[in-house]
Order: sequence, then structure tokens, then C-alpha cells
Amino acid sequence: MARYTGPTTKIARRFGEPIFGTDKDFEKRNFPPGQHGLARKRKKTSEYGTQLREKQKVKYTYGLLERQFRNTYEKASHMKGQKGENLLILLESRLDNIVYRMGIAPTRAAARQLVSHCHIMLNGIVCNIPSAQVKPGDVVAVRERSKSLEVIQNCVASAPKYSWIEFDSKALTGKYLNVPVREEIPENINEQLIVELYSK
Repeated sequence: MARYTGPTTKIARRFGEPIFGTDKDFEKRNFPPGQHGLARKRKKTSEYGTQLREKQKVKYTYGLLERQFRNTYEKASHMKGQKGENLLILLESRLDNIVYRMGIAPTRAAARQLVSHCHIMLNGIVCNIPSAQVKPGDVVAVRERSKSLEVIQNCVASAPKYSWIEFDSKALTGKYLNVPVREEIPENINEQLIVELYSK
């Protein structure tokens, strides 16, 4: 199963944002990586460089590699509406992201692992495909034998709430109510730059 397994803090420092979630190392060194850090003279980024950087940031944020991200964009471009918003909706509707949004896992990488290790059920059936698309009305739940896992219990206690997800912290069951509006998605993403990059 293809996924990024390299250093996360280094990538977060490159973009200047904790894109992988809470990171103590990033908070200590929230300047660019490299021997000279902020002191290094940096050339002005070109238009293409800015667009590529935004695409890379979204890929790392949602845990996709290039081919999977490109396929997701192609799917978004054939949907009605704006391509950029459609892309974010498809990424937000991934099963691993829904598990993360419900607060069952501390990061998207941890959510992906819970799904692939068969701890999560989609509509009453165990689903081990992190990229599975969840539709409005679908029910996502933790498998009965996995409810006592320490990582899940620790996360649920401090889980943030989102308007498009209904979650019962006692039963560890949630429902994907509706597709989120762009303004509701908290990630700092300029999706228009990605559309411009792929339109070239």
C-alpha cells in the first residue's frame, strides 16, 4: 500500500505549517529546514513553484502520493461545480479522513492504520480501504472488539466537532451527514492554485 513514510516534521517545516497535526518538534523549530534555516537567502518563488508547493502540501496533508492525487483531481474535474472545491470534497470524503475528523484517531496516518487493520466498519461492514469514498448518510463505527483500544479512547475525549459529522462518543459511532461547504473545511489550502497547475 503506497504511502509516505518519511520524516513528518521536516515536511511540516518546509511548508511552515503543522500539516500532520500537533507536533512538539515543529513548535520548537518552526522555521525552514536546512543548515542555515531562516538566514539562508531564498530566491523568489515562481508562479509554477507556488502552485506546485500548494499541491505538495495538500498531498502530504491528506496522505496521498502523486498518482492517487492526480486520479482524484481527474474525478473532481468531471463533477459538476468548481474543480477545486470538488477536489477538497473528495479528499474530505475519504474513509481515513472521516475517521480522523470524528476524533477516533489523532492524525490521518493513524486513522489510515486503524482502517487498514480492520478496526473500522462502514455501514455495518468491516472496511480496510482507507481511500473508500464515504457518502452522505453513511455510518462509520469502531468495530466492537476494537472499542477498548487505548489510542481510540485517548483521542475521543478531546475530539473537535464538525457540523457535517454526527458522532456518538459512547457508542463510537458516527454519521456523515452532508458534504462540507468550503468555508467549513479548516485546512489552510488555496485549491485554485492546484487547478491552475493541472490546467497547464
